[in-house]
Amino acid sequence: MSGLLSLSRAIDALNTFIGKSVSWLLLAAVLISAINAVTRKLFNLSSNAWLEAQWYLFSAVFLIAAAYTLLSSEHVKVDLVYGHMPRKAQLWVEILGTIFFLFPFCLITIYLSWPIVVSKFLSGEVSNNTGGLLLWPVWALIPIGFGLLTLQGVSELIKRIAILRGDMPDATALADAEAQTL
Repeated sequence: MSGLLSLSRAIDALNTFIGKSVSWLLLAAVLISAINAVTRKLFNLSSNAWLEAQWYLFSAVFLIAAAYTLLSSEHVKVDLVYGHMPRKAQLWVEILGTIFFLFPFCLITIYLSWPIVVSKFLSGEVSNNTGGLLLWPVWALIPIGFGLLTLQGVSELIKRIAILRGDMPDATALADAEAQTL
């Protein structure tokens, strides 16, 4: 289990680095948006490439940082029933959800999107908009993002099993216990 926990820590470190790094792309998207708005209002100039760059950057943040969101437990959870379960049952729900929902969804998405990425790369397809950008880079974000999400799912699965086995402390249980004392 120690080797798997080392793998989990490496995946967590990778997705932390990537998640924090791509968050800077939001600043770039905001700056491009502001500059584009100012030049359009003041000089009656606009560029489809700059408009597309904004949503490329936002797409990059959304897709590439999804794994960091899972790592940080900031993803959407349905707490209606889950929150009333004992912690051991919650861990089993997370394990089964990862195996039967997260992994299949990610792997199917990668499988279906990869041929599109290859096709757009080989054809050199560009956006239909005048002055538009190449399409393959933004399409490549899909399998990359879901690949990172799959890796993070592996890490989360390792950690949940380690907690159930008693090989590592349960940070969530400790935080809940601390919150109860306050």
